[in-house]
Amino acid sequence: MPAEWEPHTGTWFSWPRPEGISFPGKYETVPPVYAALIRQLVTVESVHINVWHAEMEAWVRGLLREHGTPLERVSFHHFPSYEPWCRDHGPIFLVREHNGRHERAIVDWGYNAWGGKYPPFDLDDAVPQHVAELRGLPLFSPGFAKIPLVPLMPLAEQDSEVKAVVMEGGSLEVNGRGTLLTTEACLLNPNRNPDLTKPEIERFLCDYLGVTNILWLGDGIVGDDTDGHVDDLTRFVNPTTVVTVVEEDPADENHAPLKENLERLRTMKDQDGQLLRVVELPMPGRIEHEGQRLPASYANFYIANGLVLVPTYRDRNDARALEILQSEFPDRRVVGVDSMELIWGLGSFHCISQQEPA
Repeated sequence: MPAEWEPHTGTWFSWPRPEGISFPGKYETVPPVYAALIRQLVTVESVHINVWHAEMEAWVRGLLREHGTPLERVSFHHFPSYEPWCRDHGPIFLVREHNGRHERAIVDWGYNAWGGKYPPFDLDDAVPQHVAELRGLPLFSPGFAKIPLVPLMPLAEQDSEVKAVVMEGGSLEVNGRGTLLTTEACLLNPNRNPDLTKPEIERFLCDYLGVTNILWLGDGIVGDDTDGHVDDLTRFVNPTTVVTVVEEDPADENHAPLKENLERLRTMKDQDGQLLRVVELPMPGRIEHEGQRLPASYANFYIANGLVLVPTYRDRNDARALEILQSEFPDRRVVGVDSMELIWGLGSFHCISQQEPA
């Protein structure tokens, strides 16, 4: 699995539906945020948008035009999904150089809407299969069987049903050199893979993503319904450096878990045994909607070709976060885009996007 900063051929989105459950009572404010992101992205790479049908495609085309987004590099695909979180239900691409050829493939992890929280999710789970067929790429589907050891019983008569390994893209962060960051709160949650041990989960990550070094953080931020995705916490910005969010206010409920994650990171080493360089990134102030704490984080940025799109929150720390990230991405434009409407869905730019490597 290549790092996000490696060259892309495009970015994938699954367009949100008005009848979806991600933005209750606020759907009309969300499509303009997508338009703002796509207007930036089409200047550097192609954009692929999953929609339900031709009628939805026509509506999205009209909205993008209305918001001044050129469509020459935008492609639409009738691959329906109930909700728009393409980072988690979309395809995870692999690359390799083999016999002088550059080859790609797709990993199709199981998707259960973060522990079965938001059914139905069968259409979302099928998106990687559609993309693999479209691209003509090999598709790898991690699964396991718990076969009881019954002496002398033919294998066909034993309980050998293969179960999909549940994994979301937002729970995985790689440096493209063999190191992967994730969280215990998410991957060890019994609502994902209750039949797998921590070493078994690590083996699937190594086997299917080509990593050799797995680093575990603890808890996620408050309000994150994904049970602690790493893309709200800590992100690689180059093979040896991570940025990680910290909460300076000791009275804030995010302070303690983020401090613990920071302490863990300061002892962590990459695949070559070198300590990671750790850069602290502030958190925005507390953001609520109808009394609910929202998981706003500057770590949920998206790295595109020559560009980094950073969610901003009309907060005093917006400028500081952008300045830090620009210093870590000196060869890319770092652009802040208002995410206040999107965060009501409990996610931001990284959550709704999925990169397709060249």
